[in-house]
Amino acid sequence: MHITVSGHQMNITSPLRKYVTNKLERIERHFDHVTNTNVVLHVEKTRHLAEATIKAKGATLHANAEAEDMYAAIDALTSKLDRQVKKHKEKTTRRYRNGGALKDQTLK
Repeated sequence: MHITVSGHQMNITSPLRKYVTNKLERIERHFDHVTNTNVVLHVEKTRHLAEATIKAKGATLHANAEAEDMYAAIDALTSKLDRQVKKHKEKTTRRYRNGGALKDQTLK
C-alpha cells in the first residue's frame, strides 16, 4: 500500500507522518486490495481537518474528519475509513458467496 501524506497550509512533521501511516496500517489488515492512499491535513485557526481517499480494487473510498486536535482528527478519519472498508469487503464477499452469478441462481 502506498500512502501519500500532504499538508494544506501546514508542514507535515515526521512524527505526524508516522502516526498517520501507523493508523492506516489497520485498514490494510482488513482489506488486502488497497493500492493507493492520499491523506491531506488542513489547519484553519482552531479547526483541524483530515481528508483521505483510498483507491482499492473495485472501489474508491473517501472520508473526512474534523476535531480540535490533529491527532483526534486522524483517529476519527481512520475509524470512518475502517468502517467503509469493512462494509465494502462484506459487500464483495457476500456477492460471491451467495451465488451472485445468474447461472448459479435457480429460476422459480
